[in-house]
Amino acid sequence: MRERAPDTFRARFETSAGDFVVEVHRDWAPFGADRFYNLVKSGYYDDARFFRVITGFMAQFGIHGDPHVAAVWRDARIPDDPVRQHNSRGAVSFATAGPGTRTTQLFINYADNSRLDGMGFSPFGRVVLGMDVVDRLYPGYGEGAPGGRGPNQGRIQAEGNAYLTREFPKLDRIKRATIVAP
Repeated sequence: MRERAPDTFRARFETSAGDFVVEVHRDWAPFGADRFYNLVKSGYYDDARFFRVITGFMAQFGIHGDPHVAAVWRDARIPDDPVRQHNSRGAVSFATAGPGTRTTQLFINYADNSRLDGMGFSPFGRVVLGMDVVDRLYPGYGEGAPGGRGPNQGRIQAEGNAYLTREFPKLDRIKRATIVAP
């Protein structure tokens, strides 16, 4: 799971809302690009939910639906990359809880969120096809618990998709993510 990513590649996400394609540039954020490449190749994002979708801000995903698999990756952190691109509309970055905490969770920017640049969120790719699909992801649950009505990330980690299916049935999901071009 530590294979070096190609310098540029594309990944297709087949979702319940339609398909979109992310183009990755390793020189933007090498650690992020490598981790993303390996997670997609391993099928990690297959059947994952878009559990935090905030209209006008971003769509977040990347907790595996099987709690046992999620647990393996929870502490598999990657080093921070310098921010070389802006968190503009369509940019894809790893979510973080602070320095040195990137693992598997990603977000796609809905707008110019360049204020995130100074917080260390380093984009490694951009949605190049299907941003209209990303725009259609279900936003009805809003911010996650405890501050909002959306899913609690701790419960997603512990209970997986069973929790999300039971309590948040309208969430869109990734059917399959694949590397489509080196």
